[in-house]
Amino acid sequence: MSQPSPSSDDRPVLVLGPNPTPNGGMHLGHIAGPYLAGDVYARYQRARGRDVIFSTGTDDSQTFVVATARRLGVTPQELCATSTAGIKQTLSAMGISVDGFGPFDDGYRATVLDYFKELHAAGKFQLRRVKLPYLERTGEFIVEGLVEGDCPVCLATCRGGLCETCCHPNNFDQLIEPHYAVNTGAVDPVDAPIAMEVPILVLPMEQYREQLTAYHEAWAPYWRPHMVEMVRDVLSRPLLDLPITYPLDWGIPAPFPETPGQVLNAWLELIPAGLYTSSYCATQLGRPTPPGQLWRPEQNRRLVHFLGFDNAYFFCLAHMALLMAHGDRYIRPEWVLTNEFYELESQKFSTSKGHVLSPEDLLPEVPRDQLRLYLALTAPSYQRTTFSRDGLDKITRSQLVEPWNRLVSTLAKAIANAGSGTDPLPVSATGRQRAATMLERFDYCYEMPAYSLNRCAETILIHVGRLARTAADLSIRGIDEQPEAWADLFLQVQVMLAVASPILIDLAAAARQACGLDGTLSLQAYDVTEIRPFTPPSLGG
Repeated sequence: MSQPSPSSDDRPVLVLGPNPTPNGGMHLGHIAGPYLAGDVYARYQRARGRDVIFSTGTDDSQTFVVATARRLGVTPQELCATSTAGIKQTLSAMGISVDGFGPFDDGYRATVLDYFKELHAAGKFQLRRVKLPYLERTGEFIVEGLVEGDCPVCLATCRGGLCETCCHPNNFDQLIEPHYAVNTGAVDPVDAPIAMEVPILVLPMEQYREQLTAYHEAWAPYWRPHMVEMVRDVLSRPLLDLPITYPLDWGIPAPFPETPGQVLNAWLELIPAGLYTSSYCATQLGRPTPPGQLWRPEQNRRLVHFLGFDNAYFFCLAHMALLMAHGDRYIRPEWVLTNEFYELESQKFSTSKGHVLSPEDLLPEVPRDQLRLYLALTAPSYQRTTFSRDGLDKITRSQLVEPWNRLVSTLAKAIANAGSGTDPLPVSATGRQRAATMLERFDYCYEMPAYSLNRCAETILIHVGRLARTAADLSIRGIDEQPEAWADLFLQVQVMLAVASPILIDLAAAARQACGLDGTLSLQAYDVTEIRPFTPPSLGG
């Protein structure tokens, strides 16, 4: 398997954001992880002139919806409706540039069912009798978000199916001391389930060990180390059978004669969900496409997936095995970027404990660009990081707003004092080289395999400070005395507005409106011999 050089790879790009579970709203931890990372990456690819489809959509079938609805005393349908509206509002408020938010509708369900029917017809699933947690007092099986216990691998507290701490699966009756997850108080003895045997369909993961190992070893040098280590750790053990169906009342009914009355495993909907949401987005963009068509190898697209580390097992192993079971029908992700947990003042976000902060809490007080830059700067790309309101204020004020506005003021004064006004100025070879160096460095930060929100944001701040100092030094002598040096500065400021545009989206929009700057990110666009002086927009706050 060969890895292309993304900086020169102009193939169309499919960008997948994780499917948010509609059991509540979105907090800063959600945004600072995969959603902002996916947005910035998609915006950069568009600025490079590439065909991009960035999609997501809610994951309504999850048992976490049922668990939260029971705690709140509402129906799962009501919770999905209100949560989905809130999620879409938050993504829009933060400028997350999805090309369409795929609905959980008949088209979605049909795409998911077709995906699994094809595998069932090909004989990829096997019927197994397994033991699942069963709650006698309610007469129901409790799996995934309905059951909680200790992880059999790392002993951390976790829900059924997957441990968020070590990211190992715990299928069937593997949880230690399981109990019903809906009650929030002390565990009642009646909430301790028994293990009851039931027939379900499974995918035998061991059959895909060789393919999974080859795939991940090929990409291991390029992907983030925590995820690579997790995959190797999981592959070092026997691979658990993957549940395809569960005996539950909530979810998409499984259309298989062997398991009447069961539903599909909600976690396994997410790749066919991507088939549907990317098709939905293409239609929104005026290019109607059947679900799954964009994922065919003949489309020659690169697939980039952003997700939290806590979901990495499903996307890197379970979903990959299902794609492999489909043979060569669909492409596979070339880049999977995980993030760690984002904390609030050094403690984990907790809605139940009231330790939570949403974008809507901050946006009335903090300009969106400044919030986006701070989240990018502190994003948990490789390890847990924390949000600090004091840090947000101090960093954006001292390293972004103040130096940028000094730069804007210096440029405005220089133009006002110049006898030549806004006549074109000659750009030197040195100026063109510095502009090229900026573009190359930002391409390194924004592109795979080194893509990092932290480096992107840090590099923006470095250049804002550098350009403000350069302007201050030049201000001793005006444009008429040093036209070439000022032209070089104006060119670099123009490049700065372009390379910062995936993060500072409102500043970029204001620059397009006020100065006519289009934000093109190609070396040819800035290989110029002259430039007209301009005054860029200032930053508020």
